Amino acid sequence: MSWILIGATFLLAGLVKGVIGMGLPTVAMGLLALALPPAEAAAILVVPSMVTNVWQLMAGSRFAALARRLWPMMAAVLLGTIAGAGVLAGNVAGLAKIGLGIALIVYAVVGLAGIRLSVAARHEGWLGPLVGAATGLVTGATGVFVIPAVPYLQAIGLEKDELIQALGLSFTVSTVALAVGLLRVDAWQMSSVWLSLLALVPALVGMQVGQWLRQRISAATFRRVFFAGLLLLGATLVA
Repeated sequence: MSWILIGATFLLAGLVKGVIGMGLPTVAMGLLALALPPAEAAAILVVPSMVTNVWQLMAGSRFAALARRLWPMMAAVLLGTIAGAGVLAGNVAGLAKIGLGIALIVYAVVGLAGIRLSVAARHEGWLGPLVGAATGLVTGATGVFVIPAVPYLQAIGLEKDELIQALGLSFTVSTVALAVGLLRVDAWQMSSVWLSLLALVPALVGMQVGQWLRQRISAATFRRVFFAGLLLLGATLVA
């Protein structure tokens, strides 16, 4: 695969994450899956996703409190992702690519519709693990870890900074679980490790540019363009 294409993909994915605080794995998986089997695309994603999400996770001061609140969900994400990784790397890779496309379409429709849910605190004890397990299975099958974790985290009443840090926690756990799952099914080879390390550079550059752009453009406008692009990308993968 062209180094230029990998670099451009992660530059764009990092830029999106810098502007809206998420989207690097979603954009990277969607674009890489146009040219690679989903398992190979997911393997290249691991290092850039891990580093940028740990960076996001450590930027706030609420890590300990969020970890205590969200650990049942995170444990379910971990188990679900490891269990589902066989779909991403198996003989049904074509179905995995279709699943990725569907996940992108759902995410884009939810974003464009501006759907905002609300979850009462008394329901988090049982709903969090269910959402985590569902997110893990989607992650293991498609390499995308936003559905249904992101809408759920937006619904539980977190403040803005807490939400950004909670997303960083969820994405970090998902990335670790994805790496373990790919290792479990022998889908993460040394060549993918080197490609993943090299992809980190344009991802970090893009993230810095995105953070600069965040101060100069409307985040709402950027989100609409972002979700419209994901909708088109998802439809392309399904087709």
